[in-house]
Amino acid sequence: MPIEFKPDETGTMLEIHVSGKLVKADYDKFVPEFDNLVRAHGSLRVLFDMTGFEGWESAALWEDVKFSFKHFSDIERLAMVGDKRWEHAMASFCKPFTKAKIQYYDHADADAARAWLAET
Repeated sequence: MPIEFKPDETGTMLEIHVSGKLVKADYDKFVPEFDNLVRAHGSLRVLFDMTGFEGWESAALWEDVKFSFKHFSDIERLAMVGDKRWEHAMASFCKPFTKAKIQYYDHADADAARAWLAET
């Protein structure tokens, strides 16, 4: 599956790794899992690893927009990790769609992203 979903033991920190091209069916599995974590733990801190990500099919992009509106306030911090110039730009593009504090990190700095998410 192009979306790997790894919550930590507390359920409040989540690593999501996306790869390849996302399709609508990927969201059919991912969204309910995310919804369950939010119901159980409230707002989350998310590491969104885009290494190997190739974008969305149009139906998946629409699912992503709906997800963003639904969970506008459910992400406290969002660390975006990638290795392409457009991924860095995506971190700025996402800011109006969430209340989360957003930081971008190159893939080589993923540990720094995790440390930022863990800060109190």
